Amino acid sequence: MDKIWLVIKREYTSRVKKKSFLLATLLTPLIFPALMGIFVWIALEEKENQTLRIIEVVDENKLFFLESSDQYAFSFSDATVEEGKKLVQKGERYGFLHIPKIDLKNPSGIVYYGEDNPNMGFISRLENNLRKRIEEQRLYDTGIDPKVITEVRTDVSIRSIRLDEEGTETVSDATVNYAIGFVSGILIYMFIFIYGNQIMQGVIEEKSNRIIEILVSSIKPFQLMMGKIIGVAGVGLTQLLIWLVLIGGLTSIVTGYLGMQMPQEQAMALANPEMAAAVQSNSEVAEILQVISGIDFMAISLSFIFFFLGGYLLYGALFAAIGSAVDAPSEAQQFMFPVTIPLLVAYMGLFVFILNDPNSTTSFWLSIIPLSSPIGMMGRVSFGVPWYEMLLSMGLLILGFLATTWLAAKIYRIGILMHGTKPSYKLLWKWIRSSD
Repeated sequence: MDKIWLVIKREYTSRVKKKSFLLATLLTPLIFPALMGIFVWIALEEKENQTLRIIEVVDENKLFFLESSDQYAFSFSDATVEEGKKLVQKGERYGFLHIPKIDLKNPSGIVYYGEDNPNMGFISRLENNLRKRIEEQRLYDTGIDPKVITEVRTDVSIRSIRLDEEGTETVSDATVNYAIGFVSGILIYMFIFIYGNQIMQGVIEEKSNRIIEILVSSIKPFQLMMGKIIGVAGVGLTQLLIWLVLIGGLTSIVTGYLGMQMPQEQAMALANPEMAAAVQSNSEVAEILQVISGIDFMAISLSFIFFFLGGYLLYGALFAAIGSAVDAPSEAQQFMFPVTIPLLVAYMGLFVFILNDPNSTTSFWLSIIPLSSPIGMMGRVSFGVPWYEMLLSMGLLILGFLATTWLAAKIYRIGILMHGTKPSYKLLWKWIRSSD
């Protein structure tokens, strides 16, 4: 353990002291908000300086009316199709919409001409307006006044309340749960790839420099591998904690500067009866605060740390094994593919299955199988996971880490001293089966 600790200390300090680590750790929480701010500023400036875009509309049905907006205005005329096209070509109109005589039951043949390719939002807006007008006209034709339909339409809002086994009620919100699962899953996916590659690159570098031959004269290959894996894990955890502190601090400063309150401060303010009564008058604010207060941030944070470390340790051992088997990064690509497939499956499953239906059978297995559970389970945690499923996932992840570590150690102890040998799956299998 003393030797492993020395390797951990070396791997940790050598990376933490690098200028690249300090710059990435300190600047990353600033770069993303700054980039978002720049894009928002550019969008606002563009909107402010944008000229009104005029769309020429020829409606042969004399039926449709399109409402103008801040960006688009519609000019109706009886021009021919060729005249409308020429208006666009000369730059007198931004676009030309031709609506021929159509069958209201099966409308077709509507064409938009533009000098630029229209964005999806603009075309979708045109389609919605035309569809609404066609529906209204069809109601008129059947003797129904569309105003009656409009008047009887009612917006319905459903409050989601989660009941546990003891009957405790907790207000929840699917959008918030989706966002937490989305961010958590993506972060774990990114961290596993980033720090797993760091382990592999470090092993390849030491192997190519022949430093490893000196190290293994005083330390066992397994001890060296474990020290590297845990040391880099410490670097990743340190970086993550610093990011959380910086982001929390910057958020507090910005919200304070703008005269806003953090959710925690708002929740504490509710303890004041007078403040609580004032907030209750605003139902939307009260509901948002109830949702925030119902989220167990401590449980989510602890789960994130566990699955982050578990997933990294599981894949980190495999990345270390790949690094020990090759002499150059280019040779590692053929072995990276089977290792990254489970990560990609979990990544895609996060969006296709887990976030859409966290309680489905597919979501369950994605959150239980060790190779996909770090991403899969974090996608489900915010929605609420039974304790026995959580324990099962954690237990299997630990077993998975032990299994991959054993497998990687068999490859690492031989591959780390092999030079000039072109690795193959057959050779790796031979190393795994070897007992010497």
